[in-house]
Amino acid sequence: MPRDNFPTGTDTGLAPLVAGFYAEAPPAVRTGLLRAMLRPVGPLALVAVAAGAFSRLLPARPSAAIELTPEIVRSIGSEQVFELARYLEQKAPEALAQLPDLVGNPQVWMATVSGALLLMSIKRMRRGYA
Repeated sequence: MPRDNFPTGTDTGLAPLVAGFYAEAPPAVRTGLLRAMLRPVGPLALVAVAAGAFSRLLPARPSAAIELTPEIVRSIGSEQVFELARYLEQKAPEALAQLPDLVGNPQVWMATVSGALLLMSIKRMRRGYA
């Protein structure tokens, strides 16, 4: 989806749902969710978002990918994911809209109440901005 379809600087209301889904998701889904959400985040935002909770993810080389080990994923709480989602709402809402395509199949999303609500909200958002 092109970026132009999603207005930046708006509160989509998705951040609490993303954080709830993250809290309830199995580790593999958490890793995929974080990887998708961190893709559009630059080095400065890694340091600034969630009081620097993501700063340890700064790669040693700018061209290197962010490494998400199981230990790192376990250490990132839903509060930090909420803050990351709030950042994405403001700077890259299309990244939130793409989460269902990038993370798991629909059964994973429908396994939890927050996941089902998030999936429905994202689909509604997509229709509204298409």
